[in-house]
Amino acid sequence: MKLLRLDDPALLELAANWLRREENYKWLDFGEGAHPLSVISLKIMTQRDLHVLRLFTPDDSDLPIGIVALSDIRRQSKTAGSLWMVLGRKCYAGSVARAVSKLLTFGFGELGLEAVSAWTVESNVAARRVLEQLKFRYVGWLRRRHWIGGRPHDRLLYDLLATEHREIPDVPVPRAARGFIRAVCASRDSNAGPSAPEADALSS
Repeated sequence: MKLLRLDDPALLELAANWLRREENYKWLDFGEGAHPLSVISLKIMTQRDLHVLRLFTPDDSDLPIGIVALSDIRRQSKTAGSLWMVLGRKCYAGSVARAVSKLLTFGFGELGLEAVSAWTVESNVAARRVLEQLKFRYVGWLRRRHWIGGRPHDRLLYDLLATEHREIPDVPVPRAARGFIRAVCASRDSNAGPSAPEADALSS
């Protein structure tokens, strides 16, 4: 697995395409009726110290399969106010926690962060499982704070300290399993069409 910088126009466009899909941006903090991030917005984010965005790949390919990000980074207080992720190809859902884990290692190690906050919508079970797998601690609850389709939802708040982080180790995927995953992804992509890659926002 690799974490890739969004320093190429093609990678920026790919990330923006995933974020343009309603089933993804509805979980993120764009707000009701707001437009998802554009290529220009993503490029600006990559150039600011407030954000760290990375695309991640599977173990057996350099093809990006999702986005992980730390936002609202405050170097003085050594915190990141938001962690979020978008999965570009659902057949690689098992890779999300490890990708986030690698980004957290970068945040705590290279950036010197001491705490990372995250939130997710109460009904986003997949995101909750990822945060729990990464040992994030549940710290609060904001009622009627997130709107999807004109309906209010609660947000669940989490945080993780540098001393609590343990990176999930890389585990080589057996060759037979790689072939199966590729076949499943190819089947889904052919059904969805080249302009509509599968994606799913897991947390914000």
